[in-house]
Amino acid sequence: MAGSTLGTMFKVSTWGESHGKGIGVVVDGCPAGLTISEEYIQTYLNRRKPGQTKYSTPRKEDDYVEILSGVFEGRTTGTPISMVVMNQTQRSSDYSEIANYYRPGHADYTYDSKYGFRDYRGGGRSSGRETTARVAAGAIALAILDSLNIHVSAYTRSIGPITIDYTNLNLQNIMQSSLYMPDLNASAKAEDFLLEKMNESNSVGGVIECVVTGMPAGIGEPVFEKLDANLAKAVMSVGAVKGFEIGDGFKSASMLGDANNDAFHYEDGTLSKETNHAGGILGGMSDGSNIILRAAIKPTASIARTQHTVNKANENIEINIKGRHDPIIVPRAVVVIESMVALTLVDLLLQNMASRLDKIQEFYKK
Repeated sequence: MAGSTLGTMFKVSTWGESHGKGIGVVVDGCPAGLTISEEYIQTYLNRRKPGQTKYSTPRKEDDYVEILSGVFEGRTTGTPISMVVMNQTQRSSDYSEIANYYRPGHADYTYDSKYGFRDYRGGGRSSGRETTARVAAGAIALAILDSLNIHVSAYTRSIGPITIDYTNLNLQNIMQSSLYMPDLNASAKAEDFLLEKMNESNSVGGVIECVVTGMPAGIGEPVFEKLDANLAKAVMSVGAVKGFEIGDGFKSASMLGDANNDAFHYEDGTLSKETNHAGGILGGMSDGSNIILRAAIKPTASIARTQHTVNKANENIEINIKGRHDPIIVPRAVVVIESMVALTLVDLLLQNMASRLDKIQEFYKK
C-alpha cells in the first residue's frame, strides 16, 4: 500500500490496523534539541481516545504511547522518532459478520475493488483508529510550532444544525465541553440534539474550525505546493472529512470583489489587513494574519438502523450493524485536525528556510 507517508522535509509515516497488534508512526526530519516526552504526547492522545464520554464508542483503550527511538534524555536527537500505541481491547468477533457484505458509507467495497480482499476487522487501515498515529506525530509538530510562538487551536463549530454563536466564543470553554465547543450554550443544545438522534439509532456530523495564530508571512509555495492546497490535502486525508474551506470559503462565491478583498493597512511599522476573508492565505502563501480553516465531518457510517446493501454474491440484503461505534466523530476528530494542520505547517516552515539566498548566507555566516 502506497500513500502512508506525508511531508517533504518533516516526514510522517503511519502504520498498523484497527484490530492489529498496534498503531505506530515514524517521524523523520524533526530537528534535534526539541524537548519531548511520552507524558506530553499522551495529553494529545487523551483527547482522541475512545470511551471517555457517552458520545463516543464504548471501546476502552488507554492509548498509552511508547517512544522507541529518536529521543534521548528528554530531547530529540535529530534521528527518526518511532512511536507505538498497542491495541488492547480488540473484539474482532464483532466484525466477522461483515466479512461477506459491504457496509454503506465505509471503504469495504473500494478496498475489495483495489486489493481483491480486505481486513474487515474494524476497517483495517481505513479505520479512524489510524489517526492515533497522526495525533502522536502532531504533538511533536505542535511543540515545534509552540517554540516559534505559532499556535493551532481547533474546536467544534457545529454539530448537526447547532452552530456556535461567535459572541459567546471563549477558547477556555473548549475543554469544558464534552463536544469541544467554545460556546457552552451551543454545546448544551448540541448535546440534547445528539442524544435525541442516538435514541433513534442514528448518527450526526458537524464542522470543525481551526485557527492558527502567529504564522509569519510568506510560508507556502505559489504553484503546486500552496499552503492552502497542502492543508486541504492533509485535512481531507482524514477519513471522515467530506468538505474543506479556507477563510470565507464557499461563501466567497456569492460575494462581490469589493466585499471579498482584504484591504491592506500600514501603521506603526506593521503591515496588516483590515479584514480576513482570505483566511490568512494569499496566492498559496501565508499573509501574516490568522489562518482560518474548516472541515466538514460526515455522520458516523456505522449505525444500528436497518440499511440496504449488497453482499459478495451480489445479493441485495438488509443489515443492522453491530459492534462499538461512535454516534458522532466530530469531538474526537478535533485534535486530529489540529495535528494535521500542525504537520503541514512545520513541513512548509522547514522548506521555507531555503527559499532566499540572503537568509542562507545569514545562517551560515562565520
